[in-house]
Order: sequence, then structure tokens, then C-alpha cells
Amino acid sequence: MSAPAPSPLAIVDAEPLPRQEEVLSETALAFVAALHRRFTPRRDELLARRAERRAEIARTSTLDFLPETAAIRADDSWQVAPAPPALEDRRVEITGPTDRKMTINALNSGAKVWLADFEDASAPTWENVVTGQLSLIDAYTRSIDFTDERTGKTYALRPDEELATVVMRPRGWHLDERHLTDADGTPVPGALVDFGLYFFHNAKRLLDLGKGPYFYLPKTESHLEARLWNDVFVFAQDYLGIPQGTVRATVLIETITAAYEMEEILYELRDHVSGLNAGRWDYLFSIVKNFRDGGPRFVLPDRNAVTMTAPFMRAYTELLVRTCHKRGAHAIGGMAAFIPSRRDQEVNKVAFEKVKADKDREANDGFDGSWVAHPDLVPIAMESFDRVLGDRPNQKDRLREDVDVKAEDLIAIDSLDARPTYAGLVNAVQVGIRYIEAWLRGLGAVAIFNLMEDAATAEISRSQIWQWINAGVVLDNGERVTAELARKVAAEELADIRAEVGEEAFAAGNWQQAHDLLLKVALDEDYADFLTLPAYEQLKG
Repeated sequence: MSAPAPSPLAIVDAEPLPRQEEVLSETALAFVAALHRRFTPRRDELLARRAERRAEIARTSTLDFLPETAAIRADDSWQVAPAPPALEDRRVEITGPTDRKMTINALNSGAKVWLADFEDASAPTWENVVTGQLSLIDAYTRSIDFTDERTGKTYALRPDEELATVVMRPRGWHLDERHLTDADGTPVPGALVDFGLYFFHNAKRLLDLGKGPYFYLPKTESHLEARLWNDVFVFAQDYLGIPQGTVRATVLIETITAAYEMEEILYELRDHVSGLNAGRWDYLFSIVKNFRDGGPRFVLPDRNAVTMTAPFMRAYTELLVRTCHKRGAHAIGGMAAFIPSRRDQEVNKVAFEKVKADKDREANDGFDGSWVAHPDLVPIAMESFDRVLGDRPNQKDRLREDVDVKAEDLIAIDSLDARPTYAGLVNAVQVGIRYIEAWLRGLGAVAIFNLMEDAATAEISRSQIWQWINAGVVLDNGERVTAELARKVAAEELADIRAEVGEEAFAAGNWQQAHDLLLKVALDEDYADFLTLPAYEQLKG
């Protein structure tokens, strides 16, 4: 379609980067500007709607399936578009940021899919935003390589037929890109920057490679937000003159409100969707955020005590499989976040057994694939799904008609027989400080205590501290969680970190800043919707 000349976009407060003109070309920025002009006002309206819905949850302390969309759920005739060949088999997916080393390792990992992450596993420095796009462009043109300056080890791509299929994840709707503004000085939503640059540069190239522009859509809270994405896809395909339905999206069901609208989300994206994913940490964060003032029955215990076998989590995952297969979509399971130790094989043995049990459960429950955070976990997850799938690419024919989830099952938090502990409070503080410090240095995926942590795990950590304080939780040692106790634990952790890393490294890092920011978002009476919003104001670059 022919678009009117868009308002120019300005690059502000950003140092020039090598090769940035390849990404930020005049034609690419014109496309992003067209997306911004057309869709940002609707984005703004939907963010306002989130706040209204949250206020309603605070008033009622409940959620239900939407009466106004009952006809969509009752209509058995509709299905999503068939998956393209490159997305038929998704039995193991690896996740990670888009730096050059990770790009090569993920594509070479043996996984069927790589979630190339511009969202929770990537701190949105301007360098990460731009060079991440370059990594993917170079991967598709096979001009990417990497040499580790410390070890001298070189990395290069395997043959095309051995590489994972890329499914790229842009930022959520709530985040802006401060370095790219329109003529009025209004920043462009990060989601439109990430999507727009990737789509513009790679959509036709991917079609030539026999694949397509595939996306993971994060933090979706309603079917109306899915409708917005669908309209973005329709516009973008027309703009570049590629066939409608070329785009395929997988939506992360990682908010409690979206769990009540799974069928409607698939319906809105039915020409462009390939599946739904069960995103564990953000889902728990969303429960705390939405029901944070709902009283004791909504208090979550230590995050590591909330496994996928908890009754309310099982209701969520089984409903997701049932919904996806009813409509012909893939159901993708959750994350195995363990990072193998190079020094402690006993730690690995125990963790690998837990990963195997988790992936066996997902495969047996009907999921078509699952996530891992490290290449060493790919064979473990692959074995679990191979055992169930055999030569079949998926098990979408397993309809799980035995599943019958009621609205109240999804928020039956008090069905979990576990309580908050002092060790859980300490762990939340440890993970929060250590993750935020790395994020402020531009790292979005961080190994902490042999687990790959990203923004979602930091969110659940600080949200639980906030919830436990405001609910007056009494821990297993008899102490009540208060702001004073949280400050005491945080001070002790900061002192432990100083002793652990040494004075020089402590001074060179962002440790005090991270400590202060964690306490701000964990203790402020005015709960911040996302940790990354105040953190972005402090992010350099």
C-alpha cells in the first residue's frame, strides 16, 4: 500500500554505533514512523484500559471469563491458520539475548527454535537494540562470526539445515524507546521499534530462505491487545508487499488476565498465530500485581516453592493445552532455567533430574514443545518430547477434552500448601539486587546461583517482598515481614556482595544503585507496574 510521507524520527541522546546506518536507514525509519503514527494512539488507549481493569480487580478480588466474548468460545467452527513448515516441529526452544555469541550458540544449539529476545533477557541500551538487529541480519546473510577476546575461541554457524528457526520477541507494549522520537519529541513504543526494524530488514530475506518473520508477543493482557498486534501485522505486510498470513506470532500467556482470554487471543490473531506459551515467572508476577491487595488468600509463598504442579498453575497449563489444540495451535511449555555448573557435577545431576521430570510432565500433558535457557539442556528436553512425539512434529491432535477448568481454579492461590519463609525473603533480595545491578550494566540475562534470571524473575522477587509486607506475612521463623526487615536483609546482602567481589569490583559496579532501586520498587506504597520503568530511567546508553 502507499503510505503518506511519515513524520521524521530523530535519534536522540545516543552515541553513534558502528554500522548503525545499516539498521537505521531512512527507509527503515520511515516504516517505523508509519507504525508509530498509526498504532501508538491505540497502544496508549490500551495501557489506560489496563489501569482500569486493575482497579476493577482491586475492587472485586476476582476474575472471570468474558461474557461479551462467549460466542467466540462457544463456536467450534473456527481454527487458527495452519503452521508454516518451519514451525510445525517446536519440541525444544532455546531462549536468550541477541548478542553475537548468543546468536551463534543458540542457532547451533540443536533446538528447533530460538527465541531471539529483545525483551526480558535484554537490557534495552541503545547498543543492545541496534546491535541485536545487526546480529540477526548477519545471521541470515551468514556473515556472522565471533571470537572471544578472553579465550581466543571462535564461533561460526553450522549449515543452514542444522540451525534453529528464529522467533523474535520484541519489547512489551508498556516500554518506550527513549532514543527514537517523533517530531513532537514523543518516544516510539519499544515494541514497534523492535518489530519494525526486524520486519523491515528481514521479512523478504526470510521468505527467500523458506521461513518467515515469526514473533513471540510478550506481556499481553487482553484480546484487544492481540487485535492491535494483528492490525500491525496486516499493515506491515501490505507496506512491504508480502502476502497476508506470512507473519506468525506465538503469544505468551504470562498475565493472569490473558489466561481468561486465551481463545479470544487466538481468535483475534487467527490468520497470524501459531501458538500460545506458558510463561511461569511473569504469570506469577502478574498474579501478585493484580491481586496484591486481595488479602491472605492471594499471598504466594517463596517463588521456588510455586512449581508447575501447584493446583492453580496446573489449571492454567492444562487450560492452555486444551485451548490451543481445540483451535489447531501449538502449546509451548515453560522455562527450564538451570545453568549447568562447570565445577559441581552433583549440582548438575540433581538439577538435570528436575529438568527431566518437568519436561516429561509437559510432554505427557500434551504440550508440543518447551523452553530451555542453556544448550546443555536441549538434549534432556529433546529426549522427553521424542519419547512422546516419536516422528510426529507435534501432538495437536491430542485435544485434552478431559480438561475442565473453572474461572475460580485459575486464582485458587490458597490451594497451594506452602508458606513464605525467611530463606525465601533472603533469596528474593539476593536475586533482585544481583539482577538489577547487571541490568544497569546492560545485561538482561544473568546467571545467579545456577539459574538464568531475567527481568521476569526480578519482577516476581520484588513483587513478593511488596506483597508480603503489605499483607503482614509472618515467616517460618516467626518474624513478620516489614519494610525494616527488608532493609536489614538488603543491607546484609550488600555487605556480603562487597566481601564476595572485593572493594575494587564493588566500587566499579552498580551495587548501591541496584540495592536502592530494589528497595524503592519493593517498599514504595505506590506500586510500580513494571520494575523496568524506573530502572530504564537509570540505564545508561
